[in-house]
Amino acid sequence: MLKAYHQKDLLEAGCDEAGRGCYAGPVFAAAVILPLNFYHPQLNDSKQVAPDLRFELRTYIEMHALAFAVGMVDNEEIDQINILKASFKAMHLAIDQLKKKPQLLLIDGHMFYRYKRVPHHCVVRGDGIYASIAAASILAKTYRDEFMRNLHFQYPYYGWFNNKGYGTAEHRKGIESHGLCPYHRKSFNIQSSQMEFFE
Repeated sequence: MLKAYHQKDLLEAGCDEAGRGCYAGPVFAAAVILPLNFYHPQLNDSKQVAPDLRFELRTYIEMHALAFAVGMVDNEEIDQINILKASFKAMHLAIDQLKKKPQLLLIDGHMFYRYKRVPHHCVVRGDGIYASIAAASILAKTYRDEFMRNLHFQYPYYGWFNNKGYGTAEHRKGIESHGLCPYHRKSFNIQSSQMEFFE
């Protein structure tokens, strides 16, 4: 069972990202503040939740959260500042938009760039430990999946509707046949026999 809080007397925001290891597209992050009595029996790390259920959970989270927000950093900025910094920036952008000011940030992972003067606590695999981080993982994942599915119709060669920009065999085959498009992360040194870019 997921933990409801790390420190009961503080207003905590869970933070997580999605899309860090993808070949293409932006990285998304979410920040979520849940009430202490929040509970959903199927809430978990987004990777452990079936795709259809993720969207049901997103609706439930957004209805019951005290505050939530989503941030995004696009592939061009990822190439400029690197994916680690971009992931942290996306989290900062999400926290910026929260309607309530958190007193503690629970971060999925082992490191984080400090956000203003708000203390933070990093938790390895935190999306399977704390409800607020799990909720953030659901939001980040579903918003990014929607974004990549919409891009699929513009660039259908890569199979983004299914792989969401990850380096699957289908995606790599699309790169070999059609080269890279403007949404690919050039700094990832993706191997392709055709390196030209679409207009």
